[in-house]
Amino acid sequence: MKDIGNTSLDEFYEEAANFTGKDIDTLLPPGIGKEIGHFNVFDISETIKEFKQKNTMPYNRRAYYKISLIKGKNRAEYADKVIEIKNNALLFATPKVPYHWIPQDENQSGAFCVFTDAFLIKNRSGVVLDELPIFKSGGYPVFEIADEEVEELSYIFKKIKKEIVSDYEYKYDLLRNYVLELIHYGQKLQPASALRNSQTASARIVSLFVELLERQFPIESPNQKLMLRSAKEYAERLAVHSNHLNKVLKENTGKTTTEFISGRVLQEAKILLKQTDWNVSEIAYSLGFEELAHFSNFFKKKTSVAPLSFRS
Repeated sequence: MKDIGNTSLDEFYEEAANFTGKDIDTLLPPGIGKEIGHFNVFDISETIKEFKQKNTMPYNRRAYYKISLIKGKNRAEYADKVIEIKNNALLFATPKVPYHWIPQDENQSGAFCVFTDAFLIKNRSGVVLDELPIFKSGGYPVFEIADEEVEELSYIFKKIKKEIVSDYEYKYDLLRNYVLELIHYGQKLQPASALRNSQTASARIVSLFVELLERQFPIESPNQKLMLRSAKEYAERLAVHSNHLNKVLKENTGKTTTEFISGRVLQEAKILLKQTDWNVSEIAYSLGFEELAHFSNFFKKKTSVAPLSFRS
């Protein structure tokens, strides 16, 4: 029962429709088409039946931001950290930091909202999401909370649920304020304590590294560019030292971090050369190479042929 992975909002709603048996149109909040970004809220208790039947966490993949108020015994895993939650938790998830969320019992309830960065765009919210401490890479934004705090947070979610179905002309501006209230509430809390588990830490690091790597793909447009290219960048996202990440990958897979990254970039390069009509410069740019010559040298070193020769 793991919350893991990454998906587009379209896939998110397909998954939600499968879980609830509802049409996708009925899951979308009224008036959302007028918004630049996207926002929605869900009740965890309404999905408990499907959760038990399918043995997986509802709405589990993410290419969006997510704030969850979860009541129940759970465990969060971030690379080499394990965070045990005995009763209640407030969780802030960002597309940039992979984690596993593993329920430890069947008594799960609460609520969560999902939104894109465009929903809280600076000229509407006054904030830049990735500059907020709670969404910065390298952190573990899981907060164990008391019953009194659950009541306060439940009230905020109650206001969100009421407002999202209203016909108030400026309801999404009000919803932005409620989301910011949740964010500031969380930033004033102390993070839940992290417990090390050396026996499984290496396996988690490998798993989360591979997930983070795969999140960069597929490349679907010449304007899309890989966000992470170096071993150091991946290590920072996982909140481990680059040397430690390299050591763990080498011991468990026989490959270094750089070999993993290079191998996946090469695989995508071959796909783009064979399956698209993009010119080689566009492919090089999308794969993170600032100079065409650098890409050509990389490709020829790995395959012994030039990109154009491979394509023909």
